[in-house]
Amino acid sequence: MRSLKIILLSSAFNGLTQRAWLELRQSGHQVSVQLFTNEQEVSANIQQSGANLVICPFLKDRVPETLWRDASRPVVIIHPGIVGDRGASALDWAITLREKRWGVTALQAVEEMDAGPIWSSCEFDMPPETRKSELYNGPVSDAAMYCIRDVVEKFGAGFEPAPLDYGQTHVRGRLQPNMRQSDRTFLWQQPAAEIKRRIDAADGQPGVLTQLAGGDYYVYDAYLDYRAGQPGQLLAVHDDAVLVGAGEHSLWLGALRRKPEAGEETFKQPARHVLAGLLDDVPRLDWSIATHPHCEESYQPIRYREYGRVGELTFEFYNGAMSTEQCRRLSEALRWAKAQDTSVLLVRGGRGSFSNGVHLNVIQAAPEPGLEAWANIQAIDDVCQEMLTARQLVVSGLTGNAGAGGVMLALAADLVFARGGVVLNPHYKTMGLYGSEYWTYSLPRAVGEEQARQLTEACLPLSAREAWRLGMVHDIGPHDPHDFGVWLRQAAGLALNDDRFRLQRARKAEPDLERMERCRQTELLEMRQDMVENRGQFLEKCRNFVLKRKACGTPQRLVADWAQTR
Repeated sequence: MRSLKIILLSSAFNGLTQRAWLELRQSGHQVSVQLFTNEQEVSANIQQSGANLVICPFLKDRVPETLWRDASRPVVIIHPGIVGDRGASALDWAITLREKRWGVTALQAVEEMDAGPIWSSCEFDMPPETRKSELYNGPVSDAAMYCIRDVVEKFGAGFEPAPLDYGQTHVRGRLQPNMRQSDRTFLWQQPAAEIKRRIDAADGQPGVLTQLAGGDYYVYDAYLDYRAGQPGQLLAVHDDAVLVGAGEHSLWLGALRRKPEAGEETFKQPARHVLAGLLDDVPRLDWSIATHPHCEESYQPIRYREYGRVGELTFEFYNGAMSTEQCRRLSEALRWAKAQDTSVLLVRGGRGSFSNGVHLNVIQAAPEPGLEAWANIQAIDDVCQEMLTARQLVVSGLTGNAGAGGVMLALAADLVFARGGVVLNPHYKTMGLYGSEYWTYSLPRAVGEEQARQLTEACLPLSAREAWRLGMVHDIGPHDPHDFGVWLRQAAGLALNDDRFRLQRARKAEPDLERMERCRQTELLEMRQDMVENRGQFLEKCRNFVLKRKACGTPQRLVADWAQTR
């Protein structure tokens, strides 16, 4: 198949757009990114680009008329719904209505939203009790990539897309209205499982607005609990979450956002931080690591299991963000796990992202953000140190995407195993940071000094396969999260005798502790200038990220230079 010039038109360079950019480039196509800033700029840039095809993996704006009317260059929307489904709340409705089957449809942009001719579709079984973000980053992302590959292949073969026909029996989807807060609202007298499903359907954005402790909050990150209590009452506090009574059982809430006053901007924070003094008389549950068999039924951000010689430590922090307190809890859990009678320590993420490093929202909310960032980076360094100095063979399990310090946290292990389809962003520069987490030790150890420099300077994502080719990832498992979990435990146990990993086991026997410490101290000297002295405008970039400021333009590193090939 001939190489195509493809533009990815997107509202943000998010995980799916990054994955599409990576896979299309690996397939030999020339790929450029256009972030949607304003209609005139987007239209002009694409019309002048010489692109053969425009694909929209994540687009919240309408495609400009000048683009969809141009018959010489199809604009294909990747819609997270089955054929016939239309509207901006596709996944919200699918979760709320408990759909058994869902899918992704690739359709051509026309005047009417999501009503264009069909290029491709891919369906999947809906996971039970799934959150919107997990659904999007898992089955939806996999199905979207199938559709994107199919569209590109069909375009090269001269395919003509078929008009949407609601008269056909296989077209099950229908136009759905944009889901409003009135569609999401609940009463605390309802069963906790029903409330959780509504919160899951609003996960990430926009959350569900409800009353709690006398105030109005958007709620996120819900977990069922089987305790009973008065509906709406705060029953307990554990780590960052609060337990709220419901009509049947109760619900842990891990994150809240206070409803803003007129002209005010608020953002998500750990629930305990938001409610603060309102929790003074609420009982606290004091445990840091869960080892009992049924702990997944409740809010347990750090869990431990043993499978023969393998000790599996799972940490699950919302959106992959790790605050100072969370890092300290994880360090304590690692020290405990290291003292157990095991030969392999498997450190894996939960259902969402593996880790994205320090918690920017907690940093932004602090009275002195720079000082909180400084404390946070030292705490996450301590987590990496525990992994680097373990007597066991340490394996990182990348269950989801990882960015910045989260990538370097994974590299602190002796071996890194990744779920197929995950995306890594091994750089800090876009946030105005030099970087820490022992990256100047772990990254060159994996890929060499020159390649480490290129990765941190280029500020581009890596696929799991690219990371494997470079030496950052040592093996890649199944795409399905459940299948990956089973594979990961088996692979971790076999790593003790796998000939492929002789170098890592030999290196384990003679750790260079002095070099590790030199790297840490050098990094911290740089990071103090970045975080406390604001050398690279980290504080401004942190605020813009937390408040979701829209990009002013497409970063030049994502724009392909087609001048020589037109």
